[in-house]
Amino acid sequence: MKNSFDLIVLGAGSGGLAAAKRAASYGAKVAIVEGDRVGGTCVIRGCVPKKLLVYGSLYKEHLKQASSFGVQIKSFSADTSVLLSNVRKEVDRLNALHIQLLAKNGVDLIEGWAHFIDSNTVEITSTDNDKLSRKISGDRILIAVGGRPVRPDVVGADLGWVSDDLFLLNSFPKEVVVVGAGFIACEFACILNSLGVQVRQIVRGNNLLKGFDHELSEHLKKEMESRGIQIYFSQKISMIEGQPGNLKLKTNTDIEFPTEGVLFATGRKPYLDRLKLQSAGVEVANQRIKVNSKLATNIPNIYAVGDVTDRITLTPVAIDEGRAFADSVFGKIKREVNYEIIPTAVFSQPELAAVGLSEIDAIARFGKENILIYRASFRPMSQALSKIGSKTILKLIVNKYTDQVIGCHMLGDHSAEIIQMAAIAIGMGATKSDFDRTMALHPTIAEEFVTMK
Repeated sequence: MKNSFDLIVLGAGSGGLAAAKRAASYGAKVAIVEGDRVGGTCVIRGCVPKKLLVYGSLYKEHLKQASSFGVQIKSFSADTSVLLSNVRKEVDRLNALHIQLLAKNGVDLIEGWAHFIDSNTVEITSTDNDKLSRKISGDRILIAVGGRPVRPDVVGADLGWVSDDLFLLNSFPKEVVVVGAGFIACEFACILNSLGVQVRQIVRGNNLLKGFDHELSEHLKKEMESRGIQIYFSQKISMIEGQPGNLKLKTNTDIEFPTEGVLFATGRKPYLDRLKLQSAGVEVANQRIKVNSKLATNIPNIYAVGDVTDRITLTPVAIDEGRAFADSVFGKIKREVNYEIIPTAVFSQPELAAVGLSEIDAIARFGKENILIYRASFRPMSQALSKIGSKTILKLIVNKYTDQVIGCHMLGDHSAEIIQMAAIAIGMGATKSDFDRTMALHPTIAEEFVTMK
């Protein structure tokens, strides 16, 4: 049993797995420590199972349009118990695959929870009884333990669910209150609604999706409401009471919401509680680990990537950080992560995706008089026969004096897939003229990006 390594990775999520495998490929002796399932938030209880639920929830809309194409379906129903069971089976498959890939790459997987003894040593306790398992030391240690959902500090909060819990349900209830305004709240509100659940969404502020382009988020709000999601703004939860399956949520304005379930989508925080970072002297500010451009903490041999840091908390970012760390430290390939051009998406119904600056951010950076806005709004051809569904909205934000496209936004079918390709152009500094002289691929939704005037 080895107890000394070139690299110890704490956490087998997206960033930790990427770093461990890449470092091992350079010949490093690597151990990865995980007290939960291998795969992390994205694979086990985040991006992957959520996207599978999104796919399942889309069939209602497809079947509503079927008759306009001559496909006659007299009746249909959604059995969410089958959907949830199949999603868990796929998660199990991916969990096993990631374990196999670690072994294939020569990475030692150590099961248990780790905490620091000093800057080079961690102690591991078993997952079942919290008893000491072993101590291991490493020349370098990478913290990649990810984050956890946050429950609001209100009476009865333990009666509600967080997003992790939804994937463990045997089936979805008939009605749910979703609390939150971010992408997780909006995505689950749309998923549940399309699977036949009555959804009410409670928002503390006055808008959905802070950080996304306000114009498109407003359009999404209207679309969600048109599909039957009831959204209540300027509401703050005061308490939850009752029993599971029969709850009553109260707000600061004395509104009461009887419901079968409450989903809290009110943010996440780094899972630092077990690490005893003070034993290693690692600095933390605002519950996040401070790192420099090389992803190093204030302790030279300790690094951090992903949701535990003060950077952007997205899966692809964590993966690139993990690889950049391994390339620089073990591959002697000096590179840093580019945080400027990061495409983002909300898998709502309809989808919303963006890369670059929002209109508000562009105005703040360059001034309103120095930007140009181009828009296209239309019904996609897929809805031409049924006349059912939401309009597609495309938006380009351009620097007036350089002609550079500094923001690209879309609301509608396949937004995420299209924005991924647009991100290449934006990242290369493409101008509006570059878009204009690109030949359109007709008939497509994406062609509107190169034909809008």
